[in-house]
Amino acid sequence: MADCNLKANKDQCTCTYAICSRKGKCCECIAYHRKNGEVPGCLFPPDVERTYDRSIERFIACYRT
Repeated sequence: MADCNLKANKDQCTCTYAICSRKGKCCECIAYHRKNGEVPGCLFPPDVERTYDRSIERFIACYRT
């Protein structure tokens, strides 16, 4: 994680889960959610992100046209 810019990542992070230990650590966040069959919150619209439903099904439903 030597190339990670934690401050810039945190400043741009849209995740509202305040106690998340991975906030701003994008590579850790992606790995965590992938391991759990989920999608990181930053890829959801704000109103859906706040529900903390990170399921792949919910992600697909958000962007199905």
